[in-house]
Amino acid sequence: MTLWELHGRELANCNCATGCPCQFMALPTQGNCEAVAAFEFDSGHYGNVDLSGTRSALVVHWPGPIHEGQGTMQIVIDEGATAEQREALYKIMTGEDTEDMATMWWVFSAMSPNKLETLYKPIEIEMDMETRKGRARVSDVFETEATPITNPITGAEHRARINLPNGFEFRVAEMAKGTTRTSGKIDLKNNLDTHVHMVEIHLSGQGVLEAA
Repeated sequence: MTLWELHGRELANCNCATGCPCQFMALPTQGNCEAVAAFEFDSGHYGNVDLSGTRSALVVHWPGPIHEGQGTMQIVIDEGATAEQREALYKIMTGEDTEDMATMWWVFSAMSPNKLETLYKPIEIEMDMETRKGRARVSDVFETEATPITNPITGAEHRARINLPNGFEFRVAEMAKGTTRTSGKIDLKNNLDTHVHMVEIHLSGQGVLEAA
């Protein structure tokens, strides 16, 4: 397999309650899974292809829990990526050159036999893990706004993290809530004040790498 690794950040919003039952081996809040995620990579490579400064995103929908499959997935790669970078990111995000179950991309791809055409568009992403605020946008595809969790009685901001020592996406994630509006071929209907996680990405074809 071609060796690769990526280091950066991710902002993801799914349709489950804050915290996301998937992280605790439970079934999805509403019976099915749908999500958007945006990634920006400060450094990385796929073989000899430098992936520093690239961005990607995806929109996914499953009719039931992810592990039951039959999902639909659309990948977006920032239009500023070169042809070589586009090919490399597509392979990584569809689980190629990756050990079985080693990354969330491998899982998402394996559980999504319905893959729509890859889009090449500007990807906007802003996130501050300290304040749990962020946004991600791909024109004519989706727009996500993330805000801190708040106490329903006092309105005070509440901070929570998930620590997954053996996770295939991250080691530690900051929890937030968010809303996504879609305008592309995959229409997500239930992402309103639902789960958001913001994480540092340190991944390779063998799984999560410890942060440098």
